[in-house]
This record gives sequence, structure tokens and C-alpha cells, in this order.
Amino acid sequence: MRTNKSNSRMSFEKGQSEDNKIKNQKKTIFNYLQHNVVTATMVYEATGVTQKCITRYKRDLELQGLLYEVEEKECKISGFKAWYLTTNQDLFPQSNQYNLFT
Repeated sequence: MRTNKSNSRMSFEKGQSEDNKIKNQKKTIFNYLQHNVVTATMVYEATGVTQKCITRYKRDLELQGLLYEVEEKECKISGFKAWYLTTNQDLFPQSNQYNLFT
């Protein structure tokens, strides 16, 4: 019976450390994209966060309005057409939606 409690605790702690890993990776990507406009492949090369994770974090940041795809052009690493990304709001396009009614 004690083994079950121990396993349960270890499982809980593992879940917490996994949550911290995700938060740290997401923060790393966000901060990197604050100062660099790059593709997901270039983020992977610079940070070591896997592209699969980058894609998931990219979607999350986009839904939160914190990430923008600047332009689509050839990636300097892969040679394939890819979106260049940023989290720097100074580089986001200016919406003219407010100007429609003024």
C-alpha cells in the first residue's frame, strides 16, 4: 500500500516538473522571438526546443495574440519556404479597423 502512495507522489511530482518544463520552453521561445524574427527551424537551432513543441507553443501564442507571422520566405537553414515569426509587438501589423468608423 505504501508503494502506491509513493508511486502516486512520484507521478504527481513528475507532472509538476513536466509543467515547469513546458512553461520554461514556452518562455524561452517567447523571449527569443522578442529579439529575433526567425522560422521555427531557426528557433530550434538556437534554443534546442524541438520543432514539434515549437509548433504547439506557436499556436498557443498566436491564439493569445502574442505571436505574429511576419512574412513567408525561404528559411536560411532548411531552404524551404516558411513563416518568419516574432513576438515583438512593434513588428505586428497596425490594424486600421479603428479607422473605419472615425
